[in-house]
Amino acid sequence: MIKTTFLRSFAVMALFITTLAHAQLRVEIAGVGANQIPVAIAAFGDETLAPQQVSAIIKADLLRSGFFKIIDTGGVLTENSPLNLADWKSRGADAIVVGSVLKLADGRYEVRYRLFDTVKGTQLSSLALASQAQFLRVSAHKVADDVYEKLTGIKGAFATRIAYVTKSPKEFRLEIADSDGEGTQVALRSNEPIISPSWSPDGTKVAYVSFENKKPVVYIQDLVSRKRTVAANFKGSNSAPSWAPDGNRLAVALSRDGLTQVYVVNADGTGLRRLSNSNGIDTEPQFSADGQSIFFTSDRSGGPQIYKMGANGGDARRVTFSGSYNISPRISPDGKYLAYISRREGKFQLFLLDLSNGQEQRLSDTVKDESPSFSPNGKYLMYATESGRRGTLAVVSVDGQVKQRLTTQAGDIREPTWGPFMK
Repeated sequence: MIKTTFLRSFAVMALFITTLAHAQLRVEIAGVGANQIPVAIAAFGDETLAPQQVSAIIKADLLRSGFFKIIDTGGVLTENSPLNLADWKSRGADAIVVGSVLKLADGRYEVRYRLFDTVKGTQLSSLALASQAQFLRVSAHKVADDVYEKLTGIKGAFATRIAYVTKSPKEFRLEIADSDGEGTQVALRSNEPIISPSWSPDGTKVAYVSFENKKPVVYIQDLVSRKRTVAANFKGSNSAPSWAPDGNRLAVALSRDGLTQVYVVNADGTGLRRLSNSNGIDTEPQFSADGQSIFFTSDRSGGPQIYKMGANGGDARRVTFSGSYNISPRISPDGKYLAYISRREGKFQLFLLDLSNGQEQRLSDTVKDESPSFSPNGKYLMYATESGRRGTLAVVSVDGQVKQRLTTQAGDIREPTWGPFMK
């Protein structure tokens, strides 16, 4: 059995601010993938003695993805249980997940799991993950990630995190949660608005804009040391931070020289350099995954449209042409797709553009969408929308088939951003 440790990931989470938020997010699922993989998931041995039911978390993750049909085994099967794979194949399962949870002498819990292919009659994977009790959910997400990857060929993103802003009557909160909305923690509380959170590439920091000084200022919150630093506090407005892939720089939108333009600045606030020079407003910069380009919103041609320029500035090329109002560009991790918000017939909706052929697809059916963010594997988009006059979060697969909604009873939720894979 392969022994795997995730000490770095656990260390980041353990040192992070641990103040619990008022409410967890509730996930509602609508739609499934075109081709679902039937997977049998057994109850894990001795998991009832653990603080979390590991098999239930794995089931929920895979079900939420929309690409798996879950078959209940009706009982406990450990990684050492004798299995008749042909029998499970006859029951309609293409794969089966079995395992157990063991409490170690030092108080940690070890999750052991195996994945079998019932069609080929072979073992596909096995893991053993040890963690403190508070990180048992992370171990379960890691198992779900492994199942997802082994059966689809695509890296799973269940063990990642999301950040978003919650507005309640008395305060704004920058909150961090697991990708399924559980484990919510508060990173920052303020009486003034917080907007535009952005994860660093290594997942240890979040840049954001705060109005606590009665003007927009870009800050960076270190989730390990809890130290907060100022990245951009120049004359005028400082907004829309976006990390470069190297994790050392930020693209920002500043009005220090008049109209808002795109700049790049080191994460410590030094080395400011202007990149765009137009007679319009240039804002919402986003680095491409390879760091060679920056996409941004500009009204230089009249209404707001999305443009692309080199990471060092220079001439910009218009990217969006359908619709008269396109904002909030986000680039997929593989660089193939551009997600953005477009206003058409008075509706603000999420669209996806294939950059190779120019084909466009509307992904949302809501009407007040904003702030799209790709999952780190590029297969899903999270965005903010409204439900019953309250802000909520939604997730949609890039093919538009699978849709989720994340809601809470406490406050409006806005400004989501999906964190990177944790190393």
